[in-house]
Amino acid sequence: MADSRVASRYVKSLLGLASEQGVLEAVHNDMVLVAKTCRDNFDLLAMLRSPIINHNKKKEILVKIFSGHVHKLTIAIIEIVTRKNRESLLPAIAEEFHNAYNTYKGIQKASITTTFKIDQDIRGQVESIVKEISNRKTIELEEKIDERLIGGFILNVGDKQIDASINNKLKELKLLFSQNPYVKEF
Repeated sequence: MADSRVASRYVKSLLGLASEQGVLEAVHNDMVLVAKTCRDNFDLLAMLRSPIINHNKKKEILVKIFSGHVHKLTIAIIEIVTRKNRESLLPAIAEEFHNAYNTYKGIQKASITTTFKIDQDIRGQVESIVKEISNRKTIELEEKIDERLIGGFILNVGDKQIDASINNKLKELKLLFSQNPYVKEF
């Protein structure tokens, strides 16, 4: 909880500064890259969390990894975070920045879980449903595949969930049959 509050402070500052300097899109792309890099590399994440490795060494490694690939403002925030000995918060800052960017730009994040990869026609229909639910014009749709659903879909939009999966329908049916008023239980 405390980590997310600290991360959100860095995010607010970075979002405001990037917007003020007119480099919001570049910094957003950088934060997506940082989040993905941290998510995909367990060793990097372990290094960031390690109390044994000096924070100057962590800064040096991070600058080598991202230098030339990200905006100078992103390098500056990495240096500030490591100077404050809070480099373990970098993945959280990157993730939170993406969420703050979406809020700032009015983008609604949604996810759909199906048993198969959806095509463009279905994707368009889902996006129009999400636009209707959220009253937003821009949608960021994440697609997930889960064969345990058997069929149908699960759509998550903000704190709302629409579960139209066959798996859910079978659970509802099982519950309904377990409460059968016509069979006397002994």
